[in-house]
Amino acid sequence: MLSGRLTLRFRVFALAMGATCCALAPAAAHAAIPIPEGPDASTLPVFIGHAAKPRPVRSGTAVPQNPYMAPNGRSNLHDDAYMTDSYPQSGPLGRAMQRTSTFLARECASTAFDSSGRIVTVCVGLDGPQLQLMDAHTLDTLAVFPLPPRVPSGGSPFTDFSGGGYFYLDNQDRAVIPTTTGHIWVVRETATGFALDRDYDLTTAVQPTDKIESALPDWSGRIWFVTGKGVVGYVDPDSGAVHSLDTGETIGNSFATDETNGVYVVTDAAMYRFEATPSGPSVTWRQTYPNDGTSKPGQTEVGSGTTPTITGPYVAITDNADPIDIVVYRRDDGSPVCTQPVFQKGASDTDQSLVAAGNALVAENNYGYSSPLATENGGSTSPGLERVDIAPDGSGCQEVWYSGEHAPSVVPKVSLGAGLVYTYTKEPRTDGKDAWYFTALDFRNGHTVYKRLAGEGLGFNNNYAPVTLGPDGTAYVGVLGGLVELGDG
Repeated sequence: MLSGRLTLRFRVFALAMGATCCALAPAAAHAAIPIPEGPDASTLPVFIGHAAKPRPVRSGTAVPQNPYMAPNGRSNLHDDAYMTDSYPQSGPLGRAMQRTSTFLARECASTAFDSSGRIVTVCVGLDGPQLQLMDAHTLDTLAVFPLPPRVPSGGSPFTDFSGGGYFYLDNQDRAVIPTTTGHIWVVRETATGFALDRDYDLTTAVQPTDKIESALPDWSGRIWFVTGKGVVGYVDPDSGAVHSLDTGETIGNSFATDETNGVYVVTDAAMYRFEATPSGPSVTWRQTYPNDGTSKPGQTEVGSGTTPTITGPYVAITDNADPIDIVVYRRDDGSPVCTQPVFQKGASDTDQSLVAAGNALVAENNYGYSSPLATENGGSTSPGLERVDIAPDGSGCQEVWYSGEHAPSVVPKVSLGAGLVYTYTKEPRTDGKDAWYFTALDFRNGHTVYKRLAGEGLGFNNNYAPVTLGPDGTAYVGVLGGLVELGDG
């Protein structure tokens, strides 16, 4: 049973979300209002640790630019078509860090940046998603574009990422967004906001009881998509013709594409490489992976919780064993490279993509994040971030370091310029305080360098949203209250 304190905090925040949702319903620009903090915020240390000295990582993953996407680092939730979750530029070093937030009563998880440096983001609330344009420094909302509302039977609003959670910005500053209605919308920027540029109807491939999880272009410009019930397909951007293949296996994540026109998809049963043929998607290779058939607390599916990550000649995921393993394949033929367990048996799972920097992969433990309530009233999840390196000759892999930080559900990122891994942590506390910290780890040894308070209370729970670095190195974290910005002063 929830304690009285927890119940009151949750109800107060839920009422505030509902009131703000109604107040912000008109699609109009407005100045940022800070996310309300809990009463314990003033009693918490604002900064822990010390400022970092940049130690650039020279062996990062070289990611070619998909010609149909915005520049790498600006285009989608996982930063590029390889889904590396890595940035060449430096992020915050912990020098007199400043915080800004905007209270929108919806979570702005998936964040991109247009050619003018403005934030383009899909913010999801209890009523459904919105496309928003924001000033990257003030977080003022410049324009709002309503998207189709949430489907009533679409599942929990805290674990359902369809309808825009995985969108991408294309090479013309257009947002390409899977909708809740079985369509893909292409939305362009205008002098006064947004306008619908193209509407692709996928309902011949996507049944009413299904949902589009993600969309991405291959290197030839076809717009690929995957659905929750296992349909993999693509749209011809000129004709709008839809080609699809039903795997019959649940899909709960995004996917990756590469310069060979390979499309890498993980289902709850297997890892795939697809290619386009005149008759539709073709399976180049398929590899099953260990799966104990359970949905562990912290997972949104009964299978791999990761979007496939490409690095060099490899593609990597985590499986659903106990403990889970990092599993690496050669991307040309799917041959297994290595399987390396991470975290502790009985307390090991992840719902986040692996971070890649050259042959290094970083995994995060989300075991115990059953819902936002799991981290209320001082609660947290099982600890763990772990770096695993693939051997230079591809003969196997091994653990390099382990961090005992508690990162309930964030998508971590690496800054190659700073040599830091950024995550979002919450330590368990017996005093009931809910302190969320933007946290930097040393990429080389996993030691915690610094923590900067993002906020206290439910409004600062990131609930599966990523850390995102802007073009100037400022960090952003989508949270249940809206969006938080953290940067060096």
